[in-house]
Amino acid sequence: MNYKDYIRVIPDFPMAGISFKDITTLLQNGEMYKKAIDDIKAMVSHLQIDVIAGPEARGFVVGAPLAYALGVGFAPIRKSGKLPYETIEVGYDLEYGKDKLAMHTDAIKKGQNVLIADDLLATGGTISSSVNLVNQLGGNVVGAAFMIELEALKGRDKLPGVEVFSLMSYED
Repeated sequence: MNYKDYIRVIPDFPMAGISFKDITTLLQNGEMYKKAIDDIKAMVSHLQIDVIAGPEARGFVVGAPLAYALGVGFAPIRKSGKLPYETIEVGYDLEYGKDKLAMHTDAIKKGQNVLIADDLLATGGTISSSVNLVNQLGGNVVGAAFMIELEALKGRDKLPGVEVFSLMSYED
């Protein structure tokens, strides 16, 4: 199965020099979307997972159906100011900017095994910040799963000790 056939690549978005990998074309195809989630589930099924955490917004479209498929809970990671209850926050660098991520203080219980899921691993800033949030809450990050990994950006290097699973990878 070549999932890349279902990914639209958009040059120079959101800025010159970026080759954006658009998963919406895969998401539009129900059969392929289901297969992608099922294949990620198979990759991580050997892990002991209590909850999946996913950063907004595309982490929700990977993490929530994966949590459903595995029969575990889902904890949203949102941008600062978007969650209604008490939160913790951490700042991070994007591929093309800076931002803050937040989680509810009760989203992860101490000792829970957490898989972080997102659409894309690029520089690793978002995911390393997500790992930081889970760790601050006392969770144990058992892995990180992605639809796409951009190998040239070496995001894995920011995730020491975290097992990384990718459905497909690009060198650019």
